[in-house]
Amino acid sequence: MTDRRLAIAAWESLFRAQHEVFDEINDAFHDGELAQAEYDVLLTVTRGDGYAARLRDVTANMLISQPSVSRLVDRMVVRGLITKTPDPADGRGAILIATAEGAAAFRRLATIHGRAIADRMSVLSDDELSQLRTITAKLRNQR
Repeated sequence: MTDRRLAIAAWESLFRAQHEVFDEINDAFHDGELAQAEYDVLLTVTRGDGYAARLRDVTANMLISQPSVSRLVDRMVVRGLITKTPDPADGRGAILIATAEGAAAFRRLATIHGRAIADRMSVLSDDELSQLRTITAKLRNQR
């Protein structure tokens, strides 16, 4: 059995580290070109073939509710960052496609954001980063 106090202390440390690192690396979003949630949508969409992804896959990767994702996507369509078309494989679903403008905005921000992440995470060795990825994947897969 896991030591309860140790588990709580580890959780608190993980939570505080995540919060502090998140705040520090998100300076790139203060210029207003893309909001954090818009970046997250474009992250999933631009990884897909033809810069496209199913809406349900985008929703699964987001940390907000499905109705909130739908409203966000609709705002992004209006802003010209993505297009939304019916999913031919699923009549109830939709395919999101990054526009040239959306992909370019994502790339600009990804360069800055990626640099901030790498700089902040550089306090860890490559071995520690691999261990962290393994540990967090293990935690995420416990449902």
